[in-house]
Amino acid sequence: MKTYEIEKTLVSEDEVKRIVERLGAEITAHYGELERELMVIGLLRGSFIFMADLVRQIKIPLVVDFLTLSSYGDGTISSGDVKVVMDLDSSIEDRDVLLVEDIVDTGRTFGKVIRMMRNRNPRSLKVCTFLNKPAARLVDIDIDFRGVDIPNEFAVGYGLDYAQGYRHLPYVGVLKID
Repeated sequence: MKTYEIEKTLVSEDEVKRIVERLGAEITAHYGELERELMVIGLLRGSFIFMADLVRQIKIPLVVDFLTLSSYGDGTISSGDVKVVMDLDSSIEDRDVLLVEDIVDTGRTFGKVIRMMRNRNPRSLKVCTFLNKPAARLVDIDIDFRGVDIPNEFAVGYGLDYAQGYRHLPYVGVLKID
């Protein structure tokens, strides 16, 4: 039987709070005043904790929606086979849209989402990620609002999971598998 524990901390609970506050301030400053509310779209399931904290730090009117994609299953490496599990409830046409992701690693999943969203004709489309893993990147992604870069290790916590576990951790760590 395998045992799982956190090998090391990548982003502490205090660092998480500071990063989210900084991103909220950057996003607020960038958008300023809009004709309509900012549409913040989170990719479920990983982004839900980060997005909940982030929208409380954005000081302009906004609405939220969610998109669910799958590319990992219960593994630790993206399969590259990206499936839309749940689509948006609202149209993004002629809206200012902020896509929120927990982590951008290979870029395969997020690249597909960006292409799909651009085809829906938003007024503007920006990308925010809590974690960026540039060493794992296979698809070039322009990230407008970046929390922190991390090494190419399998991260869990603060919404990121392994087989649906560890999302509840208030920090980000590296999973040790014995």
